[in-house]
Amino acid sequence: MNVTREMFNEVMVPNYNPAAFIPVRGEGSRVWDQKGDEYIDFAGGIAVNGLGHCHPKLVAALTEQGNKLWHLSNVFTNEPALRLATKLVNATFAERVYFCNSGAEANEAALKLARRWALEHFGEDKNQIIAFKQGFHGRTFFTVTVGGQAAYSDGFGPKPGGIEHVTYNDLAEFKALISDTTCAVMVEPLQGEGGIISPDPEFIKGVRELCTQHNALLIFDEVQSGMGRTGDLYAYMGLGVTPDILTSAKALGGGFPIGAMLTTTAIAESLKVGTHGSTYGGNPLACAVAEAAFDVINSPEVLAGVARKEQLIRDGFAAINAKYNVFSEVRGKGLLLGGALNEKYQGRSRDFLVAATEQKLMCLVAGANVVRFAPSLVIPDADIQEGLLRFEKAVAAVVNS
Repeated sequence: MNVTREMFNEVMVPNYNPAAFIPVRGEGSRVWDQKGDEYIDFAGGIAVNGLGHCHPKLVAALTEQGNKLWHLSNVFTNEPALRLATKLVNATFAERVYFCNSGAEANEAALKLARRWALEHFGEDKNQIIAFKQGFHGRTFFTVTVGGQAAYSDGFGPKPGGIEHVTYNDLAEFKALISDTTCAVMVEPLQGEGGIISPDPEFIKGVRELCTQHNALLIFDEVQSGMGRTGDLYAYMGLGVTPDILTSAKALGGGFPIGAMLTTTAIAESLKVGTHGSTYGGNPLACAVAEAAFDVINSPEVLAGVARKEQLIRDGFAAINAKYNVFSEVRGKGLLLGGALNEKYQGRSRDFLVAATEQKLMCLVAGANVVRFAPSLVIPDADIQEGLLRFEKAVAAVVNS
């Protein structure tokens, strides 16, 4: 079958508008399309390909497990799931793990657990969930409503209730809302889709203290910020703030779909047999690949390399901006970085993405005013330099258009 981009418009639901080229092969941080054109990948599958494309250890794990056992369901447990859960528990605050297939599913599980925990311990009136404006937690109806972007949740009928939103980094506004009827607070320890916004240290510590004071569970959505993305295994470790529940996905599987919800033994007790589940969650194939990804990422050399590579990109951004004066600041931490456009270029992030694609660089946006980079955590320095050269050409094209 001769596959073309035009086929997308004929057979796919039109909720996406993919690029004009079709990638067919990847290796490391380089991707080739149907024509054989080579691209540098600064998008990382939206922070999913934490070890790039076709990392040898992931390919080996997939191949080995693919010849053993793919799926069982949770009527049975399996060795890869138990190994991966043990490693996650040993490396974090958590004592219990629930596996699913995506970040949205991990967040859905976290929210359901929080509601059930509050009901069992404090009664049905303790059901309020507080989240943050411009937050993003997935596309299920529950998670998209908790996410603080109404454009994503409007137009589907009545929304789940008991959900309130406050401004990220505004501790006073948060303090005014939280009460003893709050069961959970869901927050990204580094806002992703909302514009790559880092938390103020006093804000995130204040949120933790107020949650403790009001017996509300603090849920960290680390779907994008976790698995080495900030230079720590999980972002909470660099903030000195420990959540009650943590969600992980994206880079956890290195490109293979898997999600996880991590929590303590005491809180996990509220998800008794039959209260929640997932047919595919924790299947041996996904867990075997995720275990290999975890083993590589949770190593001193990879985690230390993230900060060094961050500085290379920041230096490159600064050099480009000195010439073209496009960005007001570079936001983020580690290899989740966002170039915030200045007043002159407001609303034009997609123009820079399109121009980058024309220069054979894959990147992302985070809203209309931020160009986002989320490359592989092990991207070679040479690929960073080449990618920045291509990005400079893209910036020049937009500025001179």
